[in-house]
Amino acid sequence: MRERNVDERPVSENGGGVSARPMLAAERTGFVARHDLWSEAQYAAAGQMRRVMDEIGVEMVRFSFVDQHGILRGKTITRAGVPAVLRSGLTVPSSLLLKDTSGQSVFSVFSAETGVGIDGFSGAGDIVLVPDPETFRVLPWTDRTAWILCDLRFPDGSPVALCTRSILRTELATLASRGYGMTVGAELEFHVYRMTGEELTAAHVASPGRPGDAVTAAPTTRGAQLLHEESLDAMQPLVDALYQGLTLLDLPLRSIELEFGPSQFEITMDAGDAARIADAIVLCRMAVRRIARGLGYHATFMSRPQGAEGASTGWHLHQSLYDLTTGAAAFVPDAPGTTLSLTGSAYLAGLLAHAPAAAAFTTPTVNGYKRYQPFSLAPDRIAWGIDNKGAMIRAVGGAGDPATRLENRSGEPAANPYLYIASQLISGMDGMERGLVPPAPTTDPYRADAPPLPASLGDAIDALVADDAFRTALGTTVVDWYATIKRAEYGRYLRHVSDWEQREYFDIF
Repeated sequence: MRERNVDERPVSENGGGVSARPMLAAERTGFVARHDLWSEAQYAAAGQMRRVMDEIGVEMVRFSFVDQHGILRGKTITRAGVPAVLRSGLTVPSSLLLKDTSGQSVFSVFSAETGVGIDGFSGAGDIVLVPDPETFRVLPWTDRTAWILCDLRFPDGSPVALCTRSILRTELATLASRGYGMTVGAELEFHVYRMTGEELTAAHVASPGRPGDAVTAAPTTRGAQLLHEESLDAMQPLVDALYQGLTLLDLPLRSIELEFGPSQFEITMDAGDAARIADAIVLCRMAVRRIARGLGYHATFMSRPQGAEGASTGWHLHQSLYDLTTGAAAFVPDAPGTTLSLTGSAYLAGLLAHAPAAAAFTTPTVNGYKRYQPFSLAPDRIAWGIDNKGAMIRAVGGAGDPATRLENRSGEPAANPYLYIASQLISGMDGMERGLVPPAPTTDPYRADAPPLPASLGDAIDALVADDAFRTALGTTVVDWYATIKRAEYGRYLRHVSDWEQREYFDIF
């Protein structure tokens, strides 16, 4: 009989092999171990991470989390402090989850009752960043620095309901309980401008509720020439840098393309597990902006910056389900001549039924709603079509095609990826649960007799608050938290006197 290694655990304790959990007593007493927050795979990844740091001489690690807006926030820890953070996490102010995009606190963060509806936020107390070692990456654009993505917990070990990464995984777990997994693919558009002004002046300095002036920048391509090869050639140093950087980060990069609008580009990614692709989008956006800045460019995922009237940027999300037992694609129809299975049709009907509420997550900025223009390769109403790129939902595939899928074309590239994908799951699963039937596909998406998409962020938030499926899935507390923050952001926009108003009224009245 084989003698067991001292690191092995009994089969009755899910062992039978060498455990990746640390055997040193000092490493088994931290926050992560006490609250059993890591899987065996994460312990193994942590060990591998520390070996990689030794081998290549990593001196600093950025521990980051994704806030409600999809923005990365966190701290940079020196090499000597990394083991302690891996054991016990890292604290940051909980008030980071209660701010709008300008950094203004929307809730009473120093009061005993903050208005959030969750204990643990009063006094701007701490929350704990719990690293996920499986997301560890060495950053290619800076020297000896790595990055790791974190989840959120309260100091007592309980989950933070407002952690958007956890929200997506909860919805994926609900989907798994119904026997399905989710595959997504991303087409992510963005603009790249050439930096022209000073890096920072007094005009750029911001305060909560009052962002400073935007950086000054000039176009990089002329536009109006989709996939024009010579225009992309002129940007080859950036294309090379993006390819090298994104590949070194192990992102599932598929293509780098020149889009229709001036200064507009697109990155597409291979389809994959929904949770992993969401993480990849977070890292990709950060990498694109940082790589572009290193070459003297400004990359932005804002959907419709000034000067981009010809074509706004979008985030087209391809999505499909598969059977967890057999691996079979769930949207593939059996009957020739049909586009979707009954499961796929019900899921599609859910996407259409809940599109107004989901827009609060697919298009979470004031600016994104200015993209909903007719005849612009962006949708302006709630309809679906068979391989029709003007419709909100484009169905691709059919009988015998394992890549049969739905493409939501309504999202903007600034969306929080966890909330965007979760909104699709909530909508689609409700359609499956209720056996909804979609209307006939449109062949004329901009003239179809179909309801319009929300005209503004305010309209989308109203739809979200009134949607029972989202309240059931996310909970009233989460829906009201998100709505409060976004209403505050929208309110600031409505109170702002724009250059349009000044031009329109100042002289004539």
